[in-house]
Amino acid sequence: MSALSKAKGFKKSRTGTYLSIGTTAFGAVSVVKQLRHARTESDTLMLLDAVVSAAAIATGLAILVRELKRIGDDDVLFG
Repeated sequence: MSALSKAKGFKKSRTGTYLSIGTTAFGAVSVVKQLRHARTESDTLMLLDAVVSAAAIATGLAILVRELKRIGDDDVLFG
């Protein structure tokens, strides 16, 4: 198995999914900072941008959790 095919398979693995969840959750820290800054500045447009970004992160996390459950269902040894 080549290194490239291993790397492509990693994204669909349980470990790769956990890593994606972690990096997505790390992005939430930036959105929280953006929300706080927008509220202190009373900037409606920045606040709207932060809310949309938070919705995108929440949707991304939900998709990753669904993928993690699907991987768990396919794993013979796990379930």
